Order: sequence, then C-alpha cells, then structure tokens
Amino acid sequence: MAVERLAQGLEGLAAERVDHRFKALPPDAEGRTVGELAAERRNLFTDGFTTPVLALSAESVEHNLALMETYATRHGLAFAPHGKTSMAPQLFARQIEHGAWGITAAVPHQARVYRSYGIQQIFLANEVVDAPALHWLAAELAADPDFRFICYVDSLRGIELMDIALREAGATRPVDVVIELGAGEGARTGVRTEAECLELADAIAGVDTLRLVGVAGYEGEVPDASTERVTAWLRRLVALAVEFDKAGRFADLDRVVVSAGGSAWFDAVAEVFEEIPDLSAPVLKLLRSGAYVSHDDAHYRRLTPFNRIPEEGALQPAFRLWAQVVSRPTPQQAFLNAGKRDAAYDLDLPQAQVVRSGRDGTERRADGITVTGLSDQHAWVTTEHAGDLEVGDWVGLGLSHPCTSFDKWQLIPLVEADGTVTDFIRTFF
Repeated sequence: MAVERLAQGLEGLAAERVDHRFKALPPDAEGRTVGELAAERRNLFTDGFTTPVLALSAESVEHNLALMETYATRHGLAFAPHGKTSMAPQLFARQIEHGAWGITAAVPHQARVYRSYGIQQIFLANEVVDAPALHWLAAELAADPDFRFICYVDSLRGIELMDIALREAGATRPVDVVIELGAGEGARTGVRTEAECLELADAIAGVDTLRLVGVAGYEGEVPDASTERVTAWLRRLVALAVEFDKAGRFADLDRVVVSAGGSAWFDAVAEVFEEIPDLSAPVLKLLRSGAYVSHDDAHYRRLTPFNRIPEEGALQPAFRLWAQVVSRPTPQQAFLNAGKRDAAYDLDLPQAQVVRSGRDGTERRADGITVTGLSDQHAWVTTEHAGDLEVGDWVGLGLSHPCTSFDKWQLIPLVEADGTVTDFIRTFF
C-alpha cells in the first residue's frame, strides 16, 4: 500500500501543470504537465530555459545515492537521510530505493509532507510539543498499523505536553520516543547529563501514551568538534543505551534505536556504533545524514568524512546555478542575474566554475572570475582581464550548503552531462 501511495504521489507531481510559479522554465512550456515537459528532453542551454536556472546533475545524484547505500551497508548501519535538505518526494523515493530505512524530519509539517507521499518510517529529530501536530500524529498512527514514527524527548515538560495532547486525541498507539543526549554545554537541544536522562526515562515509564525505544543525538553540535571529542560523545550515547538496557528500560521491544550521524562525522558514528554490544533486542543503528544527496562545492566538500576515508569513495557536487552576465560596467567588474533569491549564501558565496559563451556556446574554465557579493537579484563579480566575460555569457556557479539551495527553487531540472533535462525535482518548503 505504501509503495502504491508513493507511486501515485509521484504521478501526481508529473501531472502538475507548468506555469509562472516555477522559475527558469521555458515560457513556451506554459500549460504542459511536468511529465510532458520532461519527456521532451530539452537541452538546458538551447531549448528555451531562462536564467538564472538551478540544475541538478543526474549522474552525480545517482553516484551519491549509490555511494551512501554502499557505505551504510558496509558498516551495518540503517539509514534515515534527513529530508529537510531537499524536501523532494522524488528524491525520498530514490533514497528508499537505495536502501533507506525511512526519512528524517525536523518539524511536524515535514512529516505531513512525507506521509502525503506514503513514507512509512519517519524519525523526527526534535521534541514535538505542538498539540495540533500530536493530534494529527495520533490519527495517522491509528489509521495505519504499519506506520512507524519516532521522535526526540529532552524535557519533563515536553513529556507532559505530549501526554496531555495524545490523551486529548484519544491515541490508540503510544508514540515511540528516544531520549536526546545533548552534545555538551553550549550545544543545541538535548539533555545535558545522564542523570537527567534517567529522570526522563522514569517519566516516560509513567505514561502510557509514550514508549521509550532508544537514545539519540547529533554529534555535529559537539563544541569545538574533533574526532576525539565527537568519538567521546558518541561513546557516552552508546553507554547510555547499554545502561538503559541493563535496567530493563527496553523490555518487550523488537529493536532498540541508537541514532546519530549528520553529514560531517558519520565516519566516527560508524566506528563507535560498531562497538555497541548485544542488547536485549537487535539494535537499529540509525544514521541520518542528508546533505550527501546533492553534496556541494564548499561547505560539505570541506567537511565530508570521505576526506578522512578516501578509500571509501567520494561524493560529487550535484548543483550548478547558471546565471547570465547582464552588465559589464568596467573591465574588472561584471554582474550576473542571480542573487540571494537564487543562491545559497549563508555559509559561502557561490564559486564561478565555468563560462559558456553567449556567442557560440563553447565552454571554458572560469579562471580569474570571482563572485565577491550578492544582492537580491545580482551577483557581484570581479575579473582579472577585460576579455574574461561579456554581456550574454552564461556563468556556471558552484554552491555551498544544499539545505539553503533547495529551498529557493520549487522545480529543479535534473540534467545530464550534455545538458539534456530528464526530469524536474519538486520541492516542498
């Protein structure tokens, strides 16, 4: 049933009509369905697309999906990639095809999107205290016995609010929860001490609307993160799971959940999770990295664990934002028609990578061309030589931080290396 629901949802996306809501699509495509436009296999550069246009490499996405599937399998990890990165059901479907256990969410709205497309296993990496969201969740769990949902708890007040809302909703199934161990003083969410974790476990045992199924956290918030510091925190997380199990906290479970793993330290997670001893039930070692699907050209290129373990492979940046030179006021300055509304800029500025001639379509490396700033709709560019750029040229930009790239585009062309557009990725932010 879930597979059929997902397939029907994807068919619905393909049936959506192309119109003014979607940036950069060919004006003459107005009125076609997304599926019809994809079937035409237009060329990104010569068949009517307007700039700026964000492109996602078909080959790189497939490479990254396969690489992380192989990595998780090799290390005995289950995988629930964080869906907040892309919020794209088509990519969720491909992640599940590549072995994902489920999809991670950050807030209830994201979980609602997932359920609309039939995602059967959701890990929500936050405490949920919104009563309307909990009422919705109780109804979803009651309507579908096969739906598996897990979320964090990290406070006594949170447990109280969850219990009140779920009782109000007449919940027929308890909500599975994991206690979030904070990554240290000054970190983000999560319980700071093991003693507080034990207090929360007692509180969960005292209500019948919640069920404790494990422990979790986010090692990316370890202060002054290093391999040694991250590893030490992960061992605290594992020790907490072992202590809970010895105390009978996980009695009658079919599996115990131990979860961590963002996109910067999953190698440390894999290493420490291999040390988890046998518990009273099999352990679901759940990794949650999300940025891998598109990777990037700056932030995650610097941080990816594959830099430390090159023998395991390498992710490929999949995004390229194409913008056009619309002004060349001085020999050292040019302006592109893409800005903050089009490109991620919270961590790094876009990087000029390739220039495509506006005269004959030939491409060359963007040597000597630097993006120095962004306005709302312009990129400020400096050039070393007067002939480096001219008005009408297209400039291909590498981006940093996938999470703030996907959210600026509702429909993203999936493009093969020769420029052929094979599909369009729909996002929901």
